[in-house]
Amino acid sequence: MDARFDGLYSATAHDLRRSVIRELLKLTRNPDIISFAGGLPDPATFPTREIEEISAWVIRTHGATALQYGPTEGDMGLREQLCKFMATDGIAVEPKDILITAGSQQGLDMVGKIFIDPGDAIIVELPSYIGGLQAFAQYRPECHGVLQDDEGMIHGHLEKKLAELHRLGKRVKFIYVVPDFQNPSGVTLAGERRQRLVELAEEYDTVIVEDSPYRALRFEGEAPPPIYAVDKHERVIYLSTFSKIFCPGFRLGWVVANPELMDKFVMAKQALDLCSPPFTQEITAEYLARGYMPAKLKEIAKLYRVKRDAMLGALNRHMPRGVKWTKPQGGLFLWISLPEHLDTTELFKTAIEHKVAYVTGADFHCVGSGKHTMRVNFSYPTVEQIEEGIKRLAQMFKEVI
Repeated sequence: MDARFDGLYSATAHDLRRSVIRELLKLTRNPDIISFAGGLPDPATFPTREIEEISAWVIRTHGATALQYGPTEGDMGLREQLCKFMATDGIAVEPKDILITAGSQQGLDMVGKIFIDPGDAIIVELPSYIGGLQAFAQYRPECHGVLQDDEGMIHGHLEKKLAELHRLGKRVKFIYVVPDFQNPSGVTLAGERRQRLVELAEEYDTVIVEDSPYRALRFEGEAPPPIYAVDKHERVIYLSTFSKIFCPGFRLGWVVANPELMDKFVMAKQALDLCSPPFTQEITAEYLARGYMPAKLKEIAKLYRVKRDAMLGALNRHMPRGVKWTKPQGGLFLWISLPEHLDTTELFKTAIEHKVAYVTGADFHCVGSGKHTMRVNFSYPTVEQIEEGIKRLAQMFKEVI
């Protein structure tokens, strides 16, 4: 460590932490290690041929705009296509309601910048998405977790937490949820709970941040409506991304919010990067305009369902008693719980010795709980790797339980 700069760093810089997942991925580059640690899409789903064709078309026909700076709000063609895309899911918006971002992660960072002063109360799920927790943490909030079950955030716990903070004179700045195939747990927030969540946001005069990267990747079951579609009070900020349904390398996401909030998001983005890349936006807009997305989503869901089923089957065959897991109807992840006396952080080194990796559960909990839990990913490894990797995990668990 070079001590020369210590006195120059801001309080925010001192609080910055490396991403747990990104650091774990460095440990799993050994080809002998089967990694369930990432949240990577299967590269087989990338539409490389279509992107190659559309990229050349964009350069030929729109090169002057595609290679130039663009508006902060994003390419108008892409925002128009997104209006059509979201309308099929019950979200009725206009291009002015949409801001294109550098993935959902930039949207989460802007949420923190816009809403959080040090010490402000926010509510998140237990467990919650690490990237969201990391984005918010740099603004130093007072983070309160609410337990979830197989139907998402538990109403009774949420109501109790909101009432408790209200009695203390603390206004909750926002409630952060990943309602569909949640990262990390894989569970989906039930429809009636979405309605109650909106009612509570109105009752306690707060905002809901709906982070929805995985919603389009449903394998089975009926989809409850997006929280944004349920909300009649314009209290929901909706975030989504192309990273899980198109290609993460484009780093394209979007935010939907009411006009007053959108103005704040635009100003926040201007300070960050002026605009998202027009070139990748125009390629994505044309991909949507040509009607490729519906078939691609079916293809991805079919592939991931096979992998999800392979992981559930392997868990059923190999895991010892005392180990439990979720059964997601879509998405990329499922959640494993061990007997509570075990600590998956302490076991991680042992897992690496068994040549298998996961993400430790405590890192998804803002209150330090969840030490006996872990997240595993089924979208990236092959079916053969899933079978072998779960066998390795099960063998390790049998040794320690």
